[in-house]
Amino acid sequence: MTGGCGRKIGPYDCCTIVTGDSKELALAIPDEGVDLIFTDPVYDRIEDYRWLAETAARVLCEGSSTLTYAGHLYQADCIVAMAPYMRPCPILTTWMSPPYFRLWALKMHINYSFVLWFMKGKSSRQTWIVSELGQAYQSKNFGHEWGKNFGAVAYYVNAFTDNNGLVVDPFSGGGTVPAVCKMLGRHYLAFEIDPGVAERARERVRNTQPPLFVMQPEQAEMELP
Repeated sequence: MTGGCGRKIGPYDCCTIVTGDSKELALAIPDEGVDLIFTDPVYDRIEDYRWLAETAARVLCEGSSTLTYAGHLYQADCIVAMAPYMRPCPILTTWMSPPYFRLWALKMHINYSFVLWFMKGKSSRQTWIVSELGQAYQSKNFGHEWGKNFGAVAYYVNAFTDNNGLVVDPFSGGGTVPAVCKMLGRHYLAFEIDPGVAERARERVRNTQPPLFVMQPEQAEMELP
């Protein structure tokens, strides 16, 4: 684990990356105490998306959201798996230029990454969000083979949580979500099953600077391209 902030989330220290199977570790997260789940599962493991939505329905506060990346070939399957547990909202996208990779099965250049947005109950969030983020949010500081755009993750975390909000990432990978949370002054709890990947993620978080000030959502809106 990496340095906690003094807060406890069930048996876990807050602001830590815990090594282990998220399906077992998440059982100890208390009900209705999480402000956002933001994660990036392995795309073809549809049962993980089903588990994610079922767990989110239990641990999220009313009106809070789950954001999860999904592969271009598996979006529909993921939505079907998650929809029985949470309310689907419009898909969010981040434009990539030049295209980040090619989808050989369909002979496609992939210009967008997709984030599925599901909500628990009715939102009380007051912040406007942008459904499609442009080039201004491109960053190559991925930290992991399949890591995601740091700027886009920061935008979503800032838009979907308030200061000191709690973000859970059950599939932490290279630690982008925990690093963003540290940078923005959010609390987080992350799980990663691979010990080596988890330790690299902790190192990344240790090297991330905490905020000199906490950016307000309206400031993020003003900076949109």
